[in-house]
Amino acid sequence: MSTQQAPLTDRDEQAAPRIEDSASAVLQTARGIAVKLLSRYENSDSYIDKLLDGELRRSELEPADRALVTELVNGTVRWQSRIDWVLTGFYHGEFAKCLPLVKNALRIALYQMMFLSKIPAPAAINESVEIVKRIKGERHAGIVNGVLRNILRNVQSIRYPDRQENEVLYLSVHTAHPQWLVRRYVERFGSEQAEALLTANNNRPMITLRVNTLKTSVQSVVDQLTAAEIKHEISPIHPNSIMMTALRDIRGLQLFQDGHVTVQDASASLAIILADPQPGMTILDLCAAPGGKAVHAAELMKNQGSVIALEKHESKLRFIQDNAERAGTSVISAQQGDAREYTTATLADIVLVDAPCTGMGTLSKKPDIKWRRHIDDIRKMTITQKDILDHAASLVKQGGRIIYSTCTIEPEENIDIVRWFLEKHPDFNLEPADTYLPESVCKDGCMQTLPHVHRSDGAFAARLVKR
Repeated sequence: MSTQQAPLTDRDEQAAPRIEDSASAVLQTARGIAVKLLSRYENSDSYIDKLLDGELRRSELEPADRALVTELVNGTVRWQSRIDWVLTGFYHGEFAKCLPLVKNALRIALYQMMFLSKIPAPAAINESVEIVKRIKGERHAGIVNGVLRNILRNVQSIRYPDRQENEVLYLSVHTAHPQWLVRRYVERFGSEQAEALLTANNNRPMITLRVNTLKTSVQSVVDQLTAAEIKHEISPIHPNSIMMTALRDIRGLQLFQDGHVTVQDASASLAIILADPQPGMTILDLCAAPGGKAVHAAELMKNQGSVIALEKHESKLRFIQDNAERAGTSVISAQQGDAREYTTATLADIVLVDAPCTGMGTLSKKPDIKWRRHIDDIRKMTITQKDILDHAASLVKQGGRIIYSTCTIEPEENIDIVRWFLEKHPDFNLEPADTYLPESVCKDGCMQTLPHVHRSDGAFAARLVKR
């Protein structure tokens, strides 16, 4: 029997490109792009916000579809372990080993079914089935359809871990956080507060705008947002910060383009208030990009003095320069250099050390951090933090201060680093943060914000004064 394949007919030759075109087209839809991005994220070490930003810049999607892609990608990553728990229970075989495209088509459909009330479940199912059908064929599409419709029929009877039997596992699945992190928070905060923190991490992030008092006032910005019917509220911890309760294209706002506002979390603004910059001072920002803290300092200095904004990666200097120009500040000098090696003949009044950290206080905005980070990352990060802070001691004049800040809530990266520094440098004192900040954001002489308490990022800052 001959094994030679029959030649393609004209009909076959015409069909092949149509199938290929169909697969390409479905990956250009909002849900297709979401599946593609999630599959790429799973097979790389890239963070999802970078992949998402790059894809959206290249795409020609309408604003509503761009918003849907962002919602599907971030939401699916945010709730990944809970979604996977359900899918594992309904999938025949090992869900973890199924094809990435099939796996992520299932995930985005289930995310819509469980968390997006405005999208009908049948529509979410049909879209994922169609994506898989066009790319992987009828058989895989049939599996996706069967699993999702079985879940839809039995959604009220889904079983989760029993809290009484294993609280850490229950919270891990229910709030979608890795068990090692849940265990840390339960031990540190207790069950009730730990659950509140984990829940806050899963809230959709709000964009916080810091008002540039060089150009405008809080009331003026509030009036313009109100006139534009943009929902907003004043931050409970920083009166010059305005929280927008719905994500928008900030770059398209005239307020942003004119430099009247800067995107900056209220906790980051508090770190600069703790520094208390004054007109005429010399400030050195050792880890400056994208320049938010340097710009805020220049604004509080009334654009009088000098701010050196140091950044290790030369490609990021343009972000500092762009932000400074938009804010109307002319005293910022963006320079390339390593924070652990930089030297200067002129000692600074204030050295800002916004140290590289695990980012464990920003999980609402960057949900993939909780899946990418491990306990060892916290320990490794402290080495860099100590190196930078240790070097900063040689760059500040007597009577000057170092502001050590992070966007994490892990003690090893925060208060433990401060205690280490004070022991090594007895010529420095920790000046109480509540001298400059509300008591509600202060603990152990430092600033410490928590997402579930302050409706901001989880962040830390300490004011270290050289005697």
